[in-house]
Amino acid sequence: MELTIYKVDAFSDRPFSGNPAAVVPLESWLPDEVMQNIALENNLSETAFFIPEKNDFHIRWFTPASEVKLCGHATLASAHVLFKHLNYNKPDIRFNSLSGVLKVKTNHNILVLDFPVSPIYEIEIPENLKTAFNIQAKKCYRGRDDIMLIFEKERDIYNLVPDFQKILASNTRGIIATAASIDFDFVSRFFAPAVGINEDPVTGSAHTMLIPYWSEKLDKLEMSARQVSKRGGILHCKSSGERVEIGGKATTFLTGTIFL
Repeated sequence: MELTIYKVDAFSDRPFSGNPAAVVPLESWLPDEVMQNIALENNLSETAFFIPEKNDFHIRWFTPASEVKLCGHATLASAHVLFKHLNYNKPDIRFNSLSGVLKVKTNHNILVLDFPVSPIYEIEIPENLKTAFNIQAKKCYRGRDDIMLIFEKERDIYNLVPDFQKILASNTRGIIATAASIDFDFVSRFFAPAVGINEDPVTGSAHTMLIPYWSEKLDKLEMSARQVSKRGGILHCKSSGERVEIGGKATTFLTGTIFL
C-alpha cells in the first residue's frame, strides 16, 4: 500500500516557522495502530488523517504518543492540502471530528478555523504548577482539556523555564501560559508533555480558551496573537459567542509517499 503524505507549516507563510503537521488523506480508515505508528514515525506534534464522508470529511489527529480530540494547526494544514493540492473548490470545508463539526474557510489568503469555545473557570493554582516554572503565575483557569496560567508581563512568557516533570503531574493535556502583549493583543506558549509534546510551536486548540478569555479582558471581539515558541506563529482571532475563529496562513514543505 502507498499513501501520499504532506508536511505543512501551519500558521506561517514560509518554511521553518509556524507549526509543522503531517497530513495523510485516506479513502477509508486504517487500523488505529497503523495510524498511531505513522504518527510516531513522523515524530511531529500532530499527524492528521481524513476521509471523505458524504459532502464533508472526517478528521482524526495523532501525536507520537496518542490520539487527541482536537488539533488546530493540523486541521489548518489539512484544509491547506485540500484547497492547494487536492483541487477542493468549495468556499469552505466541514470536518466531522471527536470535537464535533469544525469548519475552515478562506479569507484573503488566510485560512480561518471555526471551532467551539472551551468553557473556562477560575481555579486555585495547583501545588505542582506553583513551582513548575521559574516565574509565578498570578491566575489559573481550567478548560475542557487544558489548564491556562495568566502571567503579569509579556516578557514573563518569553522567559519561562518549564519543569516538565511537574507539568506531567498536573493531570491535564497541556498547560497554556499567556499574558497581554504590546505588539499583539496577547502572547502565549503551550506545554504538553502528557501527549508527547514538551512545547508545541503554535497551538490552535489552545486558542479556544485564550480567545474568550482575552476577548472579555480586553473588551475586543477581534484580536491578533502570537505564540512565542522558538518557531513562533501569528494567529488572527475572533470571538463569536460559543465559537471562535482562528486564522492563519500555511505553506507546504514537502510531499512524499508512505510505503506500507
